[in-house]
Amino acid sequence: MGDLRKYILSAVGLGALIAVVVLWLTDDVQPGLLVYDVNPPLRIASLETTWLYALLMIFSFIPVFALSFDRWVAFYKTWRYLIPAIVIMAIPFIVWDVWFTRMEVWGFNESYFSGFRIASLPVEEWAFFIVVPFCCAFIYQNVRVKAKREWYLHVEPALSYILLVAFLVLGVWSWGMIYSSTTYLLTAAFMAGHIAWGDQGVRARFLLAFMWSLIPFLLIDGALTGLFTEAPIVVYNPEEFIGWRIGTIPVDDAVYGFLLLFGVTSIWERLGRA
Repeated sequence: MGDLRKYILSAVGLGALIAVVVLWLTDDVQPGLLVYDVNPPLRIASLETTWLYALLMIFSFIPVFALSFDRWVAFYKTWRYLIPAIVIMAIPFIVWDVWFTRMEVWGFNESYFSGFRIASLPVEEWAFFIVVPFCCAFIYQNVRVKAKREWYLHVEPALSYILLVAFLVLGVWSWGMIYSSTTYLLTAAFMAGHIAWGDQGVRARFLLAFMWSLIPFLLIDGALTGLFTEAPIVVYNPEEFIGWRIGTIPVDDAVYGFLLLFGVTSIWERLGRA
């Protein structure tokens, strides 16, 4: 029965991946629709600078780096496995980012970044794929060290299946919106594969760590999407995502981050055990 469950989950994951490929081959993105006005609820004048994106990355990284040398958590001891995991996961995400930027699924507001680009992406966006996983991995390491009772192992199975079904349903429901559908279906594929073949302890710890990560996520992604400024740093084509927002933050961004961080965590744990 266990093997049958694994094969069914693998088939579900493979089906989601095939659906993404079909979507990419058939969807046409209309350029010129990026929206720069999100009606921010709070504007902080001091954040109106071309260095805002860079400052967000710097001030996210520095405190975590400083806390990495705490003897109890000893985050620095994990870097030899974490850094390769971050780099490995960054590669497909950067390719994805470049492609969607060039298609104008999303874009970047030059009023808030340095102006330096590599392959269509601001250099700060390249830093994003290093800094954000690094910071969230610190939260995961705290969960791994401090959450001794592991009560979350009992919650994980139901939560994982609920998330899997939700991602599949939203991926199909948002078909034709290339950002939303791609994000939900890829995350469903990864989740299905991990439930089938991954480590339950890693998955349970990640789900708990991700819930804690949502606190800084709302602040950082809020800043990226215009929560505190006259316009967003990251702008979106409204035809290509569902449109649900938490303040100025597209809900899809949380799932995009979930996939990025879950991938990094899984590779990090696998390298550490190898």
